[in-house]
Formats: sequence, C-alpha cells, structure tokens
Amino acid sequence: MGDVRLRVPGLSDDETAVLNTNLDRLLRRRGVNYKRSSLYDGKNALHAIRSSVVPEQYYRLGIALGWSAKAVDGLTRRTQLQRFTWADGDLSSLGMDSLERENALRSELTQALTDSALHGVSFLVTTQGGKGEPDALVHARDALSMTGTWNPRLRRLTDALSVIRWDERDGNMPAEFILYLNGLTLMCEKSRGAWSVESVEHPWGVPVEPLVYKPRPSRRYGQSRLTRPIMGLHMQAVRELIRLEGHMDIYSYPEFWLLGGDMSAFKNADGSQRAMWQVMLGRIKGLEDNPDKPDNLARPEVKQFPAASPAPHGDALDILSRAFAREASLPDSAVALRGTSNPTSADAYDASQYELIAEAEGAMSDWDTPLTRTVARALAIRNDLREIPDEWLSIRADWLGAKFESRAAKADAGVKQLSAVPWLAETEVGLELLGLDPDQAKRALAQRRRAEGRMLGEMLAQAARGDVTG
Repeated sequence: MGDVRLRVPGLSDDETAVLNTNLDRLLRRRGVNYKRSSLYDGKNALHAIRSSVVPEQYYRLGIALGWSAKAVDGLTRRTQLQRFTWADGDLSSLGMDSLERENALRSELTQALTDSALHGVSFLVTTQGGKGEPDALVHARDALSMTGTWNPRLRRLTDALSVIRWDERDGNMPAEFILYLNGLTLMCEKSRGAWSVESVEHPWGVPVEPLVYKPRPSRRYGQSRLTRPIMGLHMQAVRELIRLEGHMDIYSYPEFWLLGGDMSAFKNADGSQRAMWQVMLGRIKGLEDNPDKPDNLARPEVKQFPAASPAPHGDALDILSRAFAREASLPDSAVALRGTSNPTSADAYDASQYELIAEAEGAMSDWDTPLTRTVARALAIRNDLREIPDEWLSIRADWLGAKFESRAAKADAGVKQLSAVPWLAETEVGLELLGLDPDQAKRALAQRRRAEGRMLGEMLAQAARGDVTG
C-alpha cells in the first residue's frame, strides 16, 4: 500500500491508500501554492534575503507590490459569468433562481475562478444540504485545501480529498477532512484524540469538478497565471524598491566633511550631544577658529559631497514593470510607473488588450464544461433526481464578452444583426443584442405582455358593451 502518512480507524486499506495519496500530493504543492497566495495578497515582503550593500533593517520594512494581483485580477475580471441558459427549457422552473440565491452562486463561482487562475486549479463541490440547509449546496475550494485524482479517459476525478481543518500541533496533518470516492462520501473528524467517521452514499460518483486554468496533457492540473518568470520579475521589483528606500534615506541628507574642526562642533552649549538629525542636516551655524593648528587648518572648512540621483532605480523599475506586463499579457499601463500614454483610438486600445482578451477567452472555454456540470448536478439534487436528464445537456454558461464594449457599440452591432433577422427583436435574445442585460430584457417583455393584456381586456369589455363590432 506504500507509505502511510495518516491512518484513520474506520477506513479500509483502499480508502487509507487514497487518503494518503491525495494528502501527499496536497502537501507537495502546498509550498509553491502558498507562495503564490502570498504574492497575490501582498504578503511577500523579502524578510529572508540579505544584502552586503543594503542594511538589514530595510528588509524588515515589509515592502510589497501588487503586481501579481493585477496579473490574476486583470484576467478574471474579463471572465465574468453572467448567467446560465437552457435552450430546451426554462431554468427557473427547475429552481435555478433559488439555487443562485441560496448559494450566492455567482459570487462563489467568481471566487473559484480567481483561485483557479492563481493556483492553476480550484474545485467546485456539489452536495445535498442537511437539515436547515438549502436542498443543494455548491462550495468552492482552493488548491491549498483540496486535491483529487484525475482520470484522463473519463475526463473526471476518480477521488478527491478536502481538508476542512489542520491539526494545530502538526500542520501537516488534517484534523478534519472529507474523502470523496465513487458514490461514497466519508466525513472524518478528530476530537480529543479520537477519530469519528461518517459515510454517506449517493448516486453522483465523485461530486467534485476541477476548474483548471490552461490545462494540457502533461499538466492536467493546469498552470498558474503567476508563472516562474512572473514571480521572478515581481521579486526583482520588490528588491529594487528596497534599494530605492535605502537610497532615499541615505541621500536625502546632505553629505559634508569638516577640515580643521573638532567634536565640539557637534555638541550643544551645555556640552550635550546634538540630535543626529541636526548633525545630518548640517545644522551647524558657526565654527570657531583654532589657533593651535597650522595656518592652513586654523579656520575650519566645510565641504559637501554631491548627492546621487535616485533616477537609476526608477529606470530599473520601469524596465521590470514592462517586462512583467509582457509576461502577464497585460497592457503597459496596468503596471508601468511612467512613460505611458492613453490609446489614441478604439483600435489602438483593442490592440493593447489583444493578448489579455485572447487569454480570457481561452480560460472561459476551459472553465465552461466544469461549471455547467456543477450547475446541472446541483439542479438534479435540488429536484430529487438520481441522474442528470439528457435534455439538460443544452445547459450552458453565458459569459460577458472578454472585450469591454460600450453600450452604444453593442446597440449599434445589435441593430445591424436585427435588420437581417427582424423577428429576433420580439425575443429576449434580440433585446440582449441591443445591449440590455438579461434582467432588463425579461422585464421589458413582461411589461409588454402586461400592456397587451390590458389592451385586450379593454377591447373585450368594449365589445361586451356593444361599443366595438366584429
């Protein structure tokens, strides 16, 4: 069975093997995933790196940059999930509105997409709610607390482990976890040194969907937006900021040297030492001649070193910011500190965003299938079904366009499309083409139906009174 890191009484040998395989995988990736989370959260201050040039105290200032967060958020803000659609039916009749409201679904999915871009993979778990909970629950988990075994033939997970709580005494051991097997969920919790195991059988296989960013056959768990080149450039820029901080402290004070003076020049009238800031700023208003010294040194002389310009640090940061933008497929204006200008036209703006738009469209394509699987399973659980009906295969995720367009541009494009197919103007799809969001389109059609109903009622009332013939 191989090395056993954790054995829980009540789990079989096969279940223990699955547990430890997943736990080893989770711990192997924990270090690099935590580093990426720290970069994203701005907690990546360089405390461990030391320099023979920059004093150590500057590395304790906690200087950090937000570039990595821009690399992740710049992509995910262009992958906004608008709603789910069902071409062959009405999702509201299946309880979609309640599912979204009870699970804060769009917010939960947006968080999962952010973690997917950050770590390369995140997970969506669909389970049946318990007493006092919604009928179906959808939870997002990140790669720091969950992993699973991918089956490339089935394109699904064959098992998964979700750590709910880590042991306070041994951070590499879980104190509470859920093990997902085919048709079986095992909930294990350690309390007062003893393990309890609760098992639940269900018809949903492994109810976990991985949201993978940029998967490929050699990397089924995807690739983080924060690649090694991006992380390296980020850390270089932080080091450059630390050097700049030290430079500004040193060269913000004028540098003097004194010829023919003595220590009394640095003391107050009562003999006490002057404040260091007074000495550094040259707050010495007068120096006495010293007749005991040779004539050429009898009169003290003060000279000043010219201060070094901090401009080279700014140049280095500018180069690093542009290199970072290229690696992250961001426009220079997203992270550049200087030397940027606004696009001169809409085409120029589109050209500056082209690589990021292409990345966003590719990510939406990769995320589409696991999202629709998750929602279809949640709706089936909510409707007390034991399998997903075939007619639900047409459920799709409806994304906002990765390219930001003005309402006027959308309406203009919609008018051109509706001129070719006029009857579309009478549908919800047609109104969306004109730039209305789904809710506005529904409200507009509902108001029209109500207005037509009132008009028909008035006509029937007039006919009953004999005011209308025919």
